Amino acid sequence: MRTILAVDDSVSMRQMVSFTLRGAGYDVVVAVDGQDAWDKSSGRSFDLVLTDQNMPRLDGIGLTRKLRELPQYRATPILILTTESGDEMKRAGREAGATGWMVKPFDPAKLIEVIRKVMPETGSRQ
Repeated sequence: MRTILAVDDSVSMRQMVSFTLRGAGYDVVVAVDGQDAWDKSSGRSFDLVLTDQNMPRLDGIGLTRKLRELPQYRATPILILTTESGDEMKRAGREAGATGWMVKPFDPAKLIEVIRKVMPETGSRQ
């Protein structure tokens, strides 16, 4: 089963994302902020990372930048799911290595569609 790391400091958003992803057949590991995600990604690979941008301790762009430094995350799709929609923020996300950017509130069907487009069809990396 493909495993997605879902990162958001909002409990309700983590629940909605987890419900959507699990309903589509993915295994989900949740993290409460970027630092928690960084800790959980140490020594482990995920098939995709879905992160919020605005979080305490380590934001989504900072997390993306740090993950891209690790060999096992150089090609991993990283999507930023956030309320931020400005061009400057999107540019910063691309420069950090984000694969894509989706704006909240999200459409569950659209989220799954985007994930299926960016996640390689090969087996899990675990």
